[in-house]
Amino acid sequence: MAPVDHAILTRFNLPSQGVESLIRAREGWLRTRVDLFERYCVPSVLAQTTGNFSWIIYFDPQSPQWLLDRVERHRAAGTFTPIFREEVDRETLIADIRRVTGAAASELITTNLDNDDGIATDFVQRLQAARPREARSALYLTRGLIRSGDSLYSRVDRSNAFCSVRESWVDPVSCWADWHNLLHKQMSVTELAGSPGWLQVVHGTNVSNRVHGTLTSPAGFEALFPGLLDDVPPVAPAALRRDRFINAPLRRVRDVARSSLKTVVKGVLGKDGFSRAKKVLGLRRRTASS
Repeated sequence: MAPVDHAILTRFNLPSQGVESLIRAREGWLRTRVDLFERYCVPSVLAQTTGNFSWIIYFDPQSPQWLLDRVERHRAAGTFTPIFREEVDRETLIADIRRVTGAAASELITTNLDNDDGIATDFVQRLQAARPREARSALYLTRGLIRSGDSLYSRVDRSNAFCSVRESWVDPVSCWADWHNLLHKQMSVTELAGSPGWLQVVHGTNVSNRVHGTLTSPAGFEALFPGLLDDVPPVAPAALRRDRFINAPLRRVRDVARSSLKTVVKGVLGKDGFSRAKKVLGLRRRTASS
């Protein structure tokens, strides 16, 4: 493989405007996220088959001391590079990536990774092996797994949140140039099929993520996600059949209905208005459950 600079980018509790800033400032939210981060995200990154990448994580400068202490332990171990900022615009982001990676290669890959999810052991290697036809291309490993409690689901998502962008170091835009499902509006797209490349964890503190796909057994996936599926029990054949013929079709109907509603709402409110509406809904749900 030709040399390439590769930066995995994670927003941890980067300050944001409006309602979401109140959510991220809550002590309970932070502690839950740190637990998920260290249970799923960190082990999956450390298990990569290649170490030819940098991991940059953005934190709020006003983070509590207990979180700063945890971050420092990871920094000292070389797990990731923490950067504390109140906001990150495009110029700042690219400057940070250039400083951390060294910008020694002619090309750059940036990858988005949420702090409560995991990636397969060969995730980085597969991305770096991809050769898009265009000079700038969004990369998606289209197949992944979704974990909800003790259940595991197989999913194909052609514009998932584990998005990457491969491009020249000349005027790069990064994978944060737009929402993960809107990058196709700015550049070509390269879809990478094959074994599951990512593990999305659905839990009580996320709002947008729901169970999708088809119920599956963890057998055969443990090597791709070492330690992340050990406590997922095998699934009885009858349960797999029931999900395949009854539950999965119902979820697909639900997803089509939600997608249609989203399209209408976005058309009325616009992209920014839709984002604000999601934040308000998220706050209401978290308030109701607390």
